Amino acid sequence: MLSVENVSAGYGKLQVLNDVSIVAREKEVTVIVGPNGSGKSTLLKTISGLTTIYSGVIRLDGVIISRMPAHQVARHGLAYLPQTESVFSHLTVAENLRMAGYTVPKELYSERVSRALSLFPQLTEYMNTKVGNLSGGERQMVAMSMALIRNPKVIMLDEPTANLSPKLATAVLQIVRSLASDLGLAVILVEQNAKKALEIGDRAYLLVGGQKAFEGSAKELLNHRELSRLYLGLKAV
Repeated sequence: MLSVENVSAGYGKLQVLNDVSIVAREKEVTVIVGPNGSGKSTLLKTISGLTTIYSGVIRLDGVIISRMPAHQVARHGLAYLPQTESVFSHLTVAENLRMAGYTVPKELYSERVSRALSLFPQLTEYMNTKVGNLSGGERQMVAMSMALIRNPKVIMLDEPTANLSPKLATAVLQIVRSLASDLGLAVILVEQNAKKALEIGDRAYLLVGGQKAFEGSAKELLNHRELSRLYLGLKAV
């Protein structure tokens, strides 16, 4: 569904990623982990068209997107939920959903909203509530609903459990899992809670210093004694 092939990228003259390759497939959660400053968020921004690409190619469903501006990348079926500013806090839930659907044909909008709310039924109680008054977990649900309204092929989430309680973090990651398993999306997940992310993931990549240090199944990385200890602070299970 999505492939990043030998990509080096950064911000202007500041190179962050060096010859990185990953693949994300439909119906799978692809987990990107690594220590702080390893280039995880930069990778998502690069796929979204928000950095400078020096070399390499990114393909989405066979179409080269690595030279497209961000709005065109989104129209080709990629949804990106950054760690911050993924919702309009001063608007209500209903208004956020309308903002997300501004390019959706009118005859499809209601159907898309219904599908999103079937995944997050608790949001129906807050349609007229400003998003800034919701809990962190509920704001993540709004952000995911906004992404689903655009009917993406690939959805990328950057630290969706940041600042959430352990219980809410677990609930959000289970929803992330269902985006792949139930809706058939290709999901790319960047997550500091490496253990929880690898437990719900299919494929995993470890970035260290802007380079790929591991690729394989999520279970393999979770059980890799040396890498999990050195870079993720985990004890192999």
